[in-house]
Amino acid sequence: MMLSRRQLPMIGAGLAVSGAAQAQRAWEPQRPVQFIVPAGTGGGADQMARIIQGIITKHSLMRQPMMVVNKAGGAGAEGFLEARNARGNPHLLIISLSNLFTTPMSTGIPFSWRDLTPVKMMALDEFVLWVNASSPWQNLQQFVEAAKAGRIRIGGTGSKQEDQIITVAMQRAMGTEFIYVPFRGGGEVATQLVGGHIQATVNNPIEAVTHWRAGTLRPLCVFDTRRLPGEGRITDTMGWQDIPTCKEAGLDVEYLMLRGVFAAPGITAPQVAFYTELLNRVTQTPEWRDLMANGAFNTTTMTGAPFVEWLTREEARHRSLMQEAGFLATGG
Repeated sequence: MMLSRRQLPMIGAGLAVSGAAQAQRAWEPQRPVQFIVPAGTGGGADQMARIIQGIITKHSLMRQPMMVVNKAGGAGAEGFLEARNARGNPHLLIISLSNLFTTPMSTGIPFSWRDLTPVKMMALDEFVLWVNASSPWQNLQQFVEAAKAGRIRIGGTGSKQEDQIITVAMQRAMGTEFIYVPFRGGGEVATQLVGGHIQATVNNPIEAVTHWRAGTLRPLCVFDTRRLPGEGRITDTMGWQDIPTCKEAGLDVEYLMLRGVFAAPGITAPQVAFYTELLNRVTQTPEWRDLMANGAFNTTTMTGAPFVEWLTREEARHRSLMQEAGFLATGG
């Protein structure tokens, strides 16, 4: 079929538009990407961020390097505000935990998750009630009896954050009172429990699994509606699947925590698409599967509208939890 001179420019224009669209879709970082952790070193968010960084480097998933930076000041407010103020900067990401909700509610800082660009929910993290393995408490019932007999020191990450929310919920369910001791990160919390400076924690599995495997910590229950997934054993006698839920052990308290990645506000759709695909590729690696198994994560993931809807519901739920605990800032 012969083309007229009038048709040729139209086809040329179509090719130009197609080429421009392809170039737009093919955006990639032009300089190193800063990956902010709004929490201290050694905790669950820090560990996940550094594993993501390592996977990207090992498998050459991105041409530019990724640099993990901890900004834990103000219960993570330092990191959140830096990300919020980086409008339009596509070379900045931040990994989130539930302080995405609790920090602005407890401090009154002018920030909300809507000030960022949601990219991907990577997983949901669990909480386990841990005690020192040398303690006399072999199960939850014995721990509750001890708590009613005298005040127990429970360590956690930050004040008026996830760990303390769970602690307050435990107090109400048990009809007792704990001494809550805040630390900067989950790694430090686990170390303090191993050293006997506190008597219990509600750490994430990944923050305490090394100490459990070494025989220095003991799990009593998990704050989920179902037992943790797993096969085999972590210690000589137990695996993740052997830890009872707190509810089945007699304590009706449940809590799961977000592990998600956000970008700065105001970035373009192709830039969001790049990072979404990058993180999708991360989750397909054996290293990521090992992390999910070793850390006993709930492997729920979301992007796009479902992720936004989930964030909206969780914000409302956390406001209710913070209000019940008396943790809302004045006017919050």
